Amino acid sequence: MAGNIITVFGATGAQGGGLARAILADKGGGFSVRAVTRNPNSDNAKVLAKAGADVVKADLDDPASVRKVMEGAYGAFCVTNFWEHFSPQKETAQGRTLGEAAKSARLKHVIWSTFEDTRHYIPLDDDRMPTLQEHYKVPHFDAKADANQYFDPATTTFMCTSGYMDNMIFFGWGPQRGEDGSLSMVFPMDDVKLPLIAAEDIGKCAYGIFKRPNEYRGKTVGVAGEHLTGSEIAKAVSEALGEPVAYNAVPPEVYRTFGFPGADDVGNMFQFKRDFADDYQGHRDLAESRKLNPELLTLKAWLASNASRIPIPD
Repeated sequence: MAGNIITVFGATGAQGGGLARAILADKGGGFSVRAVTRNPNSDNAKVLAKAGADVVKADLDDPASVRKVMEGAYGAFCVTNFWEHFSPQKETAQGRTLGEAAKSARLKHVIWSTFEDTRHYIPLDDDRMPTLQEHYKVPHFDAKADANQYFDPATTTFMCTSGYMDNMIFFGWGPQRGEDGSLSMVFPMDDVKLPLIAAEDIGKCAYGIFKRPNEYRGKTVGVAGEHLTGSEIAKAVSEALGEPVAYNAVPPEVYRTFGFPGADDVGNMFQFKRDFADDYQGHRDLAESRKLNPELLTLKAWLASNASRIPIPD
């Protein structure tokens, strides 16, 4: 394969897939894709292979396989998926595997998709937010942050993402219909703005980082497509669907009782984003995100192509 090889973990998923497609679309960009997947025979893997990616097999629970797919590469995009297993310990272990393999392979530039450690803002003994599983405030944030230490700080860009706009399709963030037939969206955010990004744009931002190694190696950068209040989100969705959508701001303690898997984790996450909004939003500069990815979508633009995919209850 021509060009500097980027080993892309999660290449058949949201973030890694966006990066793989961005690299493959830029024929003169100087990079090629080594797309990592657990199943090279999946439909998504076959699409990447047809587009020119070198599809390889590895499993984040098998460190030897991870080391092998990093050998000889210029860089790597490292990401884990907490929602596959809901285990913060496994999340940190997988991050450690990625970080140690990247150091072993002596990669020139690594991007680690991570989050803030919320315990730096609200300690475990602070009862404003319940402590979960004894060691975490927001497990899927804190567990990634626990893995930061295993990456070489000199060669790594620590990329903090935002909530996916796509969560309206796949994660239950879309409108729900009440007993009276009306639609509403529920977030425990009061009137505080929530940073959002199209999942595909995360990969495109990552590509922008790889194209500027001297500017971003050794740094932390946050990406977002737009910062919007719950009312602004509901208004945009309403316009896209052609049906009124209300915003229902519930307290985090109510959201944590909703009963879906990980509701306590997600409820704490929203509370963190609400209570520490200045820092959380400040870490996700929209102008810098657009510099990395000039095609960055606003929510309105994302909805123009995706509103029909949002499951709307009858």
